[in-house]
Amino acid sequence: MRMIDVAREAGVSAMTVSNVINGRTGVSAETRLRVLATIADLGYQVNHAARHLRAGRTGAVGLIVPDLDGPYYAQLATRLARDLHERGLHLVLEQTNASPERELEAISFGRLRMYDGLIMSLLRLDAADLDQVSFETPVVFIGERPVPPAFDHIMMDNVGGARLATRHLLKSGARRIAVIGGRHDDGTEDMPSLRTRGYRQAHAELGVEIDPRLVVEVESFTTPSGFRALTWLQESGVPFDAVFAFTDAAAMGVLRALADAGLQVPQDVQVMGFDNGTETEFLVPRLSSVEPGNGAMAERIVELLDRRMAAGGNGGAEVPPQVTTMVNARLVLRETTR
Repeated sequence: MRMIDVAREAGVSAMTVSNVINGRTGVSAETRLRVLATIADLGYQVNHAARHLRAGRTGAVGLIVPDLDGPYYAQLATRLARDLHERGLHLVLEQTNASPERELEAISFGRLRMYDGLIMSLLRLDAADLDQVSFETPVVFIGERPVPPAFDHIMMDNVGGARLATRHLLKSGARRIAVIGGRHDDGTEDMPSLRTRGYRQAHAELGVEIDPRLVVEVESFTTPSGFRALTWLQESGVPFDAVFAFTDAAAMGVLRALADAGLQVPQDVQVMGFDNGTETEFLVPRLSSVEPGNGAMAERIVELLDRRMAAGGNGGAEVPPQVTTMVNARLVLRETTR
């Protein structure tokens, strides 16, 4: 079955069929419907693979993330898929489970050739590892992991967002804020360390001492992890009057653990999350959270990728790299804080 067969059956030119298939303007509604009905009747299918090979592109952009269990990356993927669709591109998801081997596999030469562009969140590989890889596909890195200066890189304002959250809890009367996901040593540049840094800065600015027992490290930032961390803190006997969880997912686990312990939120304990995911306003009680600029970040990722893809050739290597730290973090205050 060829395009010319569809054209002959519909009584139009092959160019008209092509315009309908590609969504171009200049075709009347009546003609468009007739062509689409003919395509359906004949069972004609466009060979997208062959078309993309002739055009030297795949029509796909890869999003490589550590996991899709929590809401943050799933919601980021939704935003990116929408923005890319407007440019005629499709989003393909890959999960690395934070494994260095799988991160390396995702950026291998063969895998990169599957995509017109790549968006990647690193957790294990470092700048030295990336220097060993030949990138002929445009890449935008997201997250806090350092990358070589030749790449576009977008980061959240983790320090500023955590500082805002902690200041609000302190100014609303909290004096013993447990931090779920914090680091006792915040000297590195990963997410937990940066958010712990903001937590410490807010305490220093308002002259409130931190009990180190309130900094609770976790292996992951999932809902079960938040539940276990808060349960452990409760059983340890360390007093606290507020909880700052470093992700909304962990905060959901915190809320469950507080309810199981018979504590009321926010009367007994205030709770603050981070990410302002779409589920936060539907929890009971509705979760206060840090909004790090999710929509603006997705738009910026696609904008950077678009300019590098438009340059063509060698991953758009001649395009000057840009490092962007989003600075529009704000608080969305709901029912879990005073």
